[in-house]
Amino acid sequence: MRFSPGQLVLTAGVHELIQQGRLNPSMYLRRHLGGDWGDLVEGDRQLNDAALASGQDRLFSSYQVESALQLWIITEWDRSVTTLLLPSEY
Repeated sequence: MRFSPGQLVLTAGVHELIQQGRLNPSMYLRRHLGGDWGDLVEGDRQLNDAALASGQDRLFSSYQVESALQLWIITEWDRSVTTLLLPSEY
């Protein structure tokens, strides 16, 4: 773990997918906390790396879980909250 997630929050959509057995977010959360930002372009990866070093901006990851399912994970700038959400819930 390269940083603390703070409080973990799941949106209603993510919670529903977990309840249906269609999503297990633990692997993606581990990747996010380890600094693997998933399916981002290089410029966004660099922004995350700079935010991690400075501790002054949010951290954002995007993971393609399956062809029609994408998971976003956002950790607030102060590392107090990490939210797992679907792009449609942003």
